[in-house]
Amino acid sequence: MSEHVNGTLFLVATPIGNLEDITYRAVKVLSSVDLIAAEDTRKTKILLDHYNINKPMMSYYSYNEKGRAPQLIEKLLAGQSIALVSDAGTPGISDPAFHIVQQALKKEIPIIPIPGPTAFISALIASGLPTNRFVFEGFLPQKKGRKTKFESLKPESRTIILYESPHRILKTLADVVAFFGNRRIVVARELTKKFEEIVRGNAEFVLAQLEKKTPRGEYVVIIEGNESQSDDALTFE
Repeated sequence: MSEHVNGTLFLVATPIGNLEDITYRAVKVLSSVDLIAAEDTRKTKILLDHYNINKPMMSYYSYNEKGRAPQLIEKLLAGQSIALVSDAGTPGISDPAFHIVQQALKKEIPIIPIPGPTAFISALIASGLPTNRFVFEGFLPQKKGRKTKFESLKPESRTIILYESPHRILKTLADVVAFFGNRRIVVARELTKKFEEIVRGNAEFVLAQLEKKTPRGEYVVIIEGNESQSDDALTFE
């Protein structure tokens, strides 16, 4: 059965690194839609070329989404099917998608999610920290509100998950030590790629390990919750 549905917005999850981490259904959808709205058309083209998919693309990223959304909505209302993809992973998870989903719902446009990889879930399940209850905070504020955010998270009993860039990872880990103390944490980078790395240990230890070399790639930071029970997770030496 064809996935092509006129006037439908598909939210398509794409690989976070390894191009083989994509579902058959996602490939089918990308091959059948009228247009692909991509956070970075250059990066998406690499994926499309890998699977011999040749479809028109339009850029849709955080700085143009409010201006671009009405154009996409107009195309959807005219009967075109559109696949929305981010650079990597699931659209809407620290990536653009929320705004156009809101606008599509107002116009009663069908929205179909095509599930797939999400970096923080991959990191969480391999972390060794409790997975039964967690809170995902994405990227923390860089300046304004940063201290307040850390203070609000300090008493959080659930496992805490953050995203961080290579430019700020050392600062964030130093802040974790300062605000949370020497808790167990896990830092994962370049997941599914050639230089995949997962560092586990107490916060001071992990920070010291990352300070030994220039940070590269995107990071997932997983922090044990306040008063975490030792039986719920591995004890890191």
